[in-house]
Amino acid sequence: MARRCFVAANWKMNMTVSQALPFASQLATLTGGEAAEIAIAPPFVALLPVGQALLSSGVALAAQNCHAVSSGAYTGEVSAPMLADVGCRYVIVGHSERRQLFGETDSLVNEKAKAVLAAGLCPILCVGETLEEREQGKTLELISWQLQAGLAGISHESPMVIAYEPVWAIGTGKTATSAQAQEVHAHIREQLRKLWKEAAEQVRILYGGSMKASNAEDLMSQPDIDGGLVGGASLQFVEFAAIVEAAKKATGHKQQRNA
Repeated sequence: MARRCFVAANWKMNMTVSQALPFASQLATLTGGEAAEIAIAPPFVALLPVGQALLSSGVALAAQNCHAVSSGAYTGEVSAPMLADVGCRYVIVGHSERRQLFGETDSLVNEKAKAVLAAGLCPILCVGETLEEREQGKTLELISWQLQAGLAGISHESPMVIAYEPVWAIGTGKTATSAQAQEVHAHIREQLRKLWKEAAEQVRILYGGSMKASNAEDLMSQPDIDGGLVGGASLQFVEFAAIVEAAKKATGHKQQRNA
């Protein structure tokens, strides 16, 4: 059975609450049906109102980050139980910008993933290489290490989504070719099989490097690409809606191949 495609919008540090609410109302009209799941990750301050705007829709609420501890003297931080309380279903952990700009290590990403799971939520665990690492031929080795470290101590029974982010393709307008992306996604799937055996077949692996309407269907039609973690294109309703439609078509193609 084909995995259901998943499209997650990462708004990053964009949209005030007053800007987010009318946009969320538009997004609430989107439906993925049986073919595609949709989630929106607005900034922390917009989580509650956006979540309320999405309540009667099929669109899930996600957070962009969380702290690794559930409560305490951590001024300015937000915990996973707090995110669960406002209605989040998913939390992005280990995004390349968190790793690069805020110094998050693989071990910290692992702690955050465990905190997300402890709160009853599903992590979207990000992995990926820089341009320098790709040019040095280190992509697959690095991805293997990030997966092993990020998933250390996490059971195959835990809900999990993996997002492959080629760092060189984020916000640059560059995109990995479908063949390049599939190669890494297939490698991720193989590493998951080593860790989790048969359970690896149910884990959705998203592509997170400048996915847009023009390349979404080609990318998501690849055997091991199960959706997208969408940045800039998720801030434009028409563009994002087209990506959702591409996800639905891609799931249909895979179901036909598997029939």
